[in-house]
Amino acid sequence: MTFKLVIRRLVFLVLVIWAASTIVFFIPRLSSRNALRERFGELARTGGFSPEDLEKIIANMNQQFGLDQPLLTQYWHYLGNIVRLDFGYSLYRYPSTVSDLIAQSLPWTIGLLLVTTILSFVIGNLLGAISAWPRAPGWLRGFATPFILLTGVPPVIMGILLLFFIGFRLKWLPLGGAYSVGVVPTWTWVFFFDLMRHQILPALALIFGSVGGWVLSMRGMGITIQGEDYVNFAEHKGLTAGRIFRDYYVRNAMLPQVTGFALALGTVVTSAIIVEGLFGLPGIGTMLNLAIRSNDFPTIYGIVLFITIAVAVLMTVVEFILPLLDPRIRHS
Repeated sequence: MTFKLVIRRLVFLVLVIWAASTIVFFIPRLSSRNALRERFGELARTGGFSPEDLEKIIANMNQQFGLDQPLLTQYWHYLGNIVRLDFGYSLYRYPSTVSDLIAQSLPWTIGLLLVTTILSFVIGNLLGAISAWPRAPGWLRGFATPFILLTGVPPVIMGILLLFFIGFRLKWLPLGGAYSVGVVPTWTWVFFFDLMRHQILPALALIFGSVGGWVLSMRGMGITIQGEDYVNFAEHKGLTAGRIFRDYYVRNAMLPQVTGFALALGTVVTSAIIVEGLFGLPGIGTMLNLAIRSNDFPTIYGIVLFITIAVAVLMTVVEFILPLLDPRIRHS
């Protein structure tokens, strides 16, 4: 990979982040809704302070948030804050910043996404490769069929089904939450196993909802590769079936899957956010749902922009990894 290509990809990444930031900035301002007025209007109805006080509070907050400045000035300040990963203050949890809220909830989302994404990718591609391998046992090839049938079920629907049958009817696992009520988070095995019990259902919802897609795509690639010359040559050389399957079959079929993995990152992140809200995990998804219900527009914009930046960075990283997986790849 040349230095020129690296610079080109990094410039493209910066342009993507700039475009997403600009859209997030201008679209809310096309609406007639005022986030500060709506938020403090709700507080006025419950708190009982006068309309005059409400106007003074809104004017003060407009000045503090810089909303009384010209739009272009707001935009330049906004871009400068994005460079510092400063997404402003949360209206619902003021004076906490949006960056602090994201930092508090991000480990939960990363933990759930990291485990489920790796397991889905590995299990799906392995089952897909086996189902297309003609030398695999029939019972093993048919093992992928149930996962293919679940391809059309969205992760959120799968989560609802798991909640109802496993959590509510059978009572095998907790219905939601990060850990049991009354349990104090500590570095002990008791807390660890309690934490894992609460993560099983959301993890299964994400895995069952995505494994089938990897099985289908890997199976299609495996069928295509079976007729390639290098596979036939390996068979004629008398190599063992295991080595042909590993070095000639799976290794070459995996390359388009890695590209598909980069393209699927956005869907995976979105599904994880929805599933988090369904199971009440204290991750980015729950934080986003809470911000939507409380009209906390700065938090909504900050989380959406953060997710966009994270997905763009991950896709760029995967693109840099591809030449390491396949030395034949040459970029012009």
